[in-house]
Amino acid sequence: MTPVLELVLAREKVRNALDLATTERLIEAVGRARGDAGVRAILLRGEGAGFCAGSDVKEMAQASMDERLRIAERKARLMRAMADIDIPVVCAVHGFALGGGFMLAIGCDVVVTSATAAWRLPEVGLGFFPPWGIEALARRVGPARARWLVWGADPLTGADAVRLGLAEMEVAAEGVLEAARAAAGRLADLPPESARATKRFFREQVPVPGLDALAREAYRQNCEAGSAEGAFARFKPRGG
Repeated sequence: MTPVLELVLAREKVRNALDLATTERLIEAVGRARGDAGVRAILLRGEGAGFCAGSDVKEMAQASMDERLRIAERKARLMRAMADIDIPVVCAVHGFALGGGFMLAIGCDVVVTSATAAWRLPEVGLGFFPPWGIEALARRVGPARARWLVWGADPLTGADAVRLGLAEMEVAAEGVLEAARAAAGRLADLPPESARATKRFFREQVPVPGLDALAREAYRQNCEAGSAEGAFARFKPRGG
């Protein structure tokens, strides 16, 4: 079996919250993989209790509006990097995929989830507008259902995620990593040129996820209006 590059979220104390440093590390790793002919698939997974609980809100609480926008843009850049690379990217979701973790997972080509994993987009209910990942969401489930999910529909299980098209396969919780590694291995073993051509074809048929002008402006207005401040403030360190 062809080796698969594994990228791991390993911030267990904060439930693998996605901060800027982790985002940059992942962008760099995907960039290196683009130049390595020996890498024919990527597996993204999380350590600990779940895949990813979303963006690092403590980091966001201490950031200025312009810094928050830059952080969001870099996360959108990560999603574009995973879409732009011509090899398959597989995601293993166990425990939970919330907020930015939800978006990060669906930005991958193939998602393996535990049947009982919790999936949810809570941002709007907390006073945030989620500025990155919505394109990927609409691409998977369609605009109307994407809007409903962004508005904070009831939490989904992994089984729901597969039914809606957010994930490709569900397995028992204890078998997620094994199944994801098997899926990544099968994809890595495909003839490389035909596998790459397939990903390029589908990428050209649908928009690559990003942070477009409308999302950027909506996020800026959200921050300027202060509707997100109360939610951010709850996560500020004491004395901050």
